Amino acid sequence: MSRPSPAPILVIGLGCQRGCTASTLRALLDQALQAHRIDLDAVQALASIDLKRHEPGLLELAAQLGLPLTCFSSVELATYQDQLSHQSQIAFERTGCYGIAESAALALAERLAQEPSSLVIRRQKYAQATFALARATQKRR
Repeated sequence: MSRPSPAPILVIGLGCQRGCTASTLRALLDQALQAHRIDLDAVQALASIDLKRHEPGLLELAAQLGLPLTCFSSVELATYQDQLSHQSQIAFERTGCYGIAESAALALAERLAQEPSSLVIRRQKYAQATFALARATQKRR
């Protein structure tokens, strides 16, 4: 009898302008997940760049959803540059990496699973925020 495969790890990556509200972030998140028929309960964590570590909207959203928020440095995120669907010169000039939402989602999914990650939902932009969803699957031990 074979064991069921492990559930994939799903991680949301978020980027936002200063002052972006939790309700704006939540609207983007809900819209993207609904469009791709993914249940929010399947998501394990949120990720962003360390420059947004104290951003009130991100912190409020993480608290509302009961999900941990992990932030990465631009150096850590830059290693995912080749996997990005969109490379933003403005993001690079402001943060040192070409895409926050996608690279943060990829970085955290990979860290949690200890396996390579991939994008399930490519960068979505809405108002003052960007969203992406990455997945990775843990190998059975």
